[in-house]
Amino acid sequence: METNVRDLKTKADAYNPTHKEGPVAKNIEKYTAKLPSDVYLWSALGSMAVSATLKVLRKDEEALFVGQWAAPFLLLGVYNKLVKQQGHD
Repeated sequence: METNVRDLKTKADAYNPTHKEGPVAKNIEKYTAKLPSDVYLWSALGSMAVSATLKVLRKDEEALFVGQWAAPFLLLGVYNKLVKQQGHD
């Protein structure tokens, strides 16, 4: 088992030795870097507000579904901020 893990790590290291981003990631970062970080914050707050409204309307499953959008929006905002500050390849 240890040999398989070592072989897998060797293959993974050899796959992208320069650690460069692929073309898809570069294009996504190019366009999302133009968005202000506020977009992600307001999207997260908006999803929480919609979720609370759905909960008041007793649409519990929909409220849970929409409420779970907040965390991904915030994570996308953090990623966007990192790309803006650190740049990309």
